[in-house]
Amino acid sequence: MIAIFLKTLPFFALIALGYFAGRTKFFTAEATAYLTKFVFYFALSAMLFNFSANLSLADILDWQFITAYLWGCFIVYLIASAVGFARGLSVAECAVEAQVATIGNVGFLGIPMFILLLGPESAGPMLMILATDLIVFSSIIVILITGSREGRVTVATLRTVGLGLLKNPMIVSIVLGVAWSATGREIWEPVNEFLSILGAAATPGALFAIGASLAGKTAERLSVAGWLTFCKLVLHPAAVALSALVLFPVADPLAATVMISSAALPVAGNVYILAQHYGVAPQRVSAAILVSTAVSIVTVSVIIGLLTGGTT
Repeated sequence: MIAIFLKTLPFFALIALGYFAGRTKFFTAEATAYLTKFVFYFALSAMLFNFSANLSLADILDWQFITAYLWGCFIVYLIASAVGFARGLSVAECAVEAQVATIGNVGFLGIPMFILLLGPESAGPMLMILATDLIVFSSIIVILITGSREGRVTVATLRTVGLGLLKNPMIVSIVLGVAWSATGREIWEPVNEFLSILGAAATPGALFAIGASLAGKTAERLSVAGWLTFCKLVLHPAAVALSALVLFPVADPLAATVMISSAALPVAGNVYILAQHYGVAPQRVSAAILVSTAVSIVTVSVIIGLLTGGTT
């Protein structure tokens, strides 16, 4: 367990460094926004393309895996929604809190960390999880918020969802990578080197950007943030474990480990972007991201340690 913690520590140390740079104003909010944009559109896209270009469609389209993951997510999604409704929240607020409870930081934190801890073989399952989060849950939250405000789901809402998916560089990178893999051709060496160099910037850039962005967040309404953190770091991996190991058994032990471990990741930053864009509880989401990231320094190592027997 200690060995795993020491392996995850450098990742969180990079986040802490970014946080320090943000808090001291050495790295401004504008600089953080541009670094995030660079990672999102260029470095991470190059990394995802490289991974998916070396995988077949079968490697990232396992319906048993996806079914197990979705059931685990929806269990927690419904629990968080039910608690929200019991507290008298609106549909839009419940949708945001449910999103917080189920969507982890797979792209910026999970993929680089798990590739190191669990090996390159974890890339396929991680890409399935990332694509599922982006396609299914990013669509659901937009539909619920806009539908609740307009009283119905319109064609314009569905068009917005579809265009959002088509413009998402992570989805585009994965699709293009798999399409290239289907041709059976090797990537031209200079292009491969270019993608490798650019993709290598994704890990430090993403982790630093996470920390710098956290510097601008506040931990208000700690009781709600604590509940949502509990949902994300405890209930979510527990529900996914139940689904992947009992309800819809995943045959590959590594894939099951990756799925459960990814469910233990802290709340993703894109949930805050959506909450801020629609003006629904952004401070609540901000606090949950801050608290869950801090607590996950310990919980991620514990869960990976339990799943791998303390060694990786």
